[in-house]
Amino acid sequence: MSLSSEEIVRPHHLKRLLDHFSHIEDVRESFRVAYKLSEILLLSVCGTIADCDDYDAIADWGEENLEFLREFLPYDWGVPTGRWLTIMMNRINPALFSACFSAWVRETWPDRPELIAIDGKTSRGSHDRSEDLPPLHMVSAFATTRRLVLGQEPVREKSNELTAIPVLLQRLAVDDGIKGALVTIDAMGCNATIAKAIRGAGADYLLAVKANQPTLLRDIELLFQDAEPQTLDKAPPDFDKGHGRIETRTVTVARQADWLNGDRRFPGELRLPDAAAIVRVESRTELKDRCRFDTRYYISSRQLSSACAGQAVRGHWGIENTLHWELDVDFNEDQSRLRKGHGATNMAIVRHFAFNLIQSAGEPPSRPRPLSRPRAKPSANPQRTSLRRKRKAAARNTDYLRTIVGANSR
Repeated sequence: MSLSSEEIVRPHHLKRLLDHFSHIEDVRESFRVAYKLSEILLLSVCGTIADCDDYDAIADWGEENLEFLREFLPYDWGVPTGRWLTIMMNRINPALFSACFSAWVRETWPDRPELIAIDGKTSRGSHDRSEDLPPLHMVSAFATTRRLVLGQEPVREKSNELTAIPVLLQRLAVDDGIKGALVTIDAMGCNATIAKAIRGAGADYLLAVKANQPTLLRDIELLFQDAEPQTLDKAPPDFDKGHGRIETRTVTVARQADWLNGDRRFPGELRLPDAAAIVRVESRTELKDRCRFDTRYYISSRQLSSACAGQAVRGHWGIENTLHWELDVDFNEDQSRLRKGHGATNMAIVRHFAFNLIQSAGEPPSRPRPLSRPRAKPSANPQRTSLRRKRKAAARNTDYLRTIVGANSR
């Protein structure tokens, strides 16, 4: 027997989630609706947290944990089948779903992020050869210090990132959401349109410069080559060891960036608003059989010190090493075969809901150990439990899943 809406007690954090779900328009005729849209979305998010990677597995999990779901919503008709769930998720407007996600993040984690990395990721299994459609490419904004997804914008071609990034920035800028933040983007985003969008949102930019803009790259190389040493801010070398390599990085900042705001010397020359610093990162990587040398350049609208510039450059890779890696390895995103309708896009957003909730949750309950086994000495720096282990713990233990869903109650 299911509970009525009035009898259900919801954690405050979950109530926020369901309130935002209620803003998504359900285009079905109300008298024919057996499974409410909020029930479908809650099932999808909870099932994804509980180690389910496709709609059939989510539906099976819902059948087994119907009583848990009925703690939050009535589910008068139970849960839909995997096939029905697939059809319904294909029809949800992904733009509304993305807007719902961004609004939920702003309300649940109201602190403004300090460092935001924007980058794209391709879901390689989502290509549709029958319709000659390439795989889905999702451009995401990631708060690297908080390890949270802030928003996303889908495109069908990697080259379309240039049109997706301003749309994503506009969504993030609602209610001064990124005011005062430093936004980092790879070389794809090094252009005046994106720089103006970031500055218009009250944020600063840190844009990579690579060989796709050879004239700009050469000008920056000559700037550092001809600059007097006393005019540069150079940090002491930073050493990093791991994954079979030793890396030494040296960060240098030049303040002579006003020429990027001046008049163009030739048609089409890049001009960036409020450019204030140019950053050079020199790295020497010692591998087992060789050494590798790299030099990378960045332009920023903030007067960064060499130490802060180094932290920001390293922080940008958090979106690759944390978000994209977790989605591929722990959520099996590249193995997903969703191709029709909006299914691939909406499931990617569901994974972002699940990612944020799991990242913000506490550690899973420890298993009881035999009394005869000697207790290990606690580590001074205990390691965080991986997302994969948290998902499996949530699948086994609905009490822990309940904690994840209500992890940020205020």
